[in-house]
Amino acid sequence: MIFFDRTDTSVVARWWWTIDQWTVAAIALLIVFGAILSLAASPPVADRLGYDSYHFVRRQLFFMPLAIMLLIGVSLLSPRGVRRLAAIILGLGIVAVIATLAFGSEIKGARRWISIAGFTLQPSEFIKPCFAVIAAWLFAMRSEDGRHSGRTASILLFGLVTALLLMQPDVGMTVVVSAVWFTQFFLAGLPLFGVGLFVAAGFGGAVAAYFLFPHVASRIDRFIDPTSGDSYQVARSMEAFTKGGAFGRGPGEGSVKSFLPDAHTDFVFAVVGEEFGLVACLILVGLFAFVVLRGFGQIIKESNLFVLLAATGLLVQFGLQALVNMGSTLQLMPTKGMTLPFISYGGSSLVAIALCIGMLLALTRRRVGQEPV
Repeated sequence: MIFFDRTDTSVVARWWWTIDQWTVAAIALLIVFGAILSLAASPPVADRLGYDSYHFVRRQLFFMPLAIMLLIGVSLLSPRGVRRLAAIILGLGIVAVIATLAFGSEIKGARRWISIAGFTLQPSEFIKPCFAVIAAWLFAMRSEDGRHSGRTASILLFGLVTALLLMQPDVGMTVVVSAVWFTQFFLAGLPLFGVGLFVAAGFGGAVAAYFLFPHVASRIDRFIDPTSGDSYQVARSMEAFTKGGAFGRGPGEGSVKSFLPDAHTDFVFAVVGEEFGLVACLILVGLFAFVVLRGFGQIIKESNLFVLLAATGLLVQFGLQALVNMGSTLQLMPTKGMTLPFISYGGSSLVAIALCIGMLLALTRRRVGQEPV
């Protein structure tokens, strides 16, 4: 993995020698997996919806180079640059979510998307990584007497973001954002009493979501008792894993993508299981686990609190999103409309995940000299 001489002082060469090359390699493999799965899963869905067979493939391949360029560009930033970029995007994202609530398209009972220049954008996707960075910065702020001066602001920001997400509604993304924020708060020195208080609040929020949002109650009921409602997608996805066996039926030979409405998005992992088999599924799980564990291994000795909290938040978000998608496909948890990072179809999701990983790579780069933090 040597592409540049160590005597090369160009920006790209310095980036290459300070970036974590193993993480870059794992992300590159995930992107290749995503391109292959887009070709495998999307055409039958496009045909069923009356589009050209490669409608979704072309759109995904359009966003893929943009996502790669964004990932590399963001990874070149200093930690201070990451913080500034996150603040700008978070502010724009909050405004865009408010605009989406007012003017966005309602799809399947949720108002999460807004059309811009012929493309459908989900602004809340971009809030997730930027919120993790800004929350980390607020937690890391200290006043002159050593007290945590940013905690109140972080709590207020968390309340604003979760309120906007629940108004869409997007309970799954709210859970991910809450898990990220709680993890950061815990690492920043949340007292034991506070831990118990937030755990109780989380349990209460889950109960409230069950009674306030019919789609949440329906999914939980169907998870507990599949006969209580329509469990078509989950049942078909489980059949796909059974048919795939250890090595799969072969690329293009699967049938589940012809029947599952969300085979190219939320249930793309089932297509992997049927066409490429258990071995490919384990490789995919291993790649996600490698990125997360490698990231934690890099920051475990980090002395800068902001970098530690921000990188932790981004890793928790990335890992939890993958876990929720694969777990719901395998019927290990109630279904949730959450994409599999770099694998599922979706321009907003792909670009937002690239932003997340770009920030992570920037924060975990080996900082030489007095690079601003």
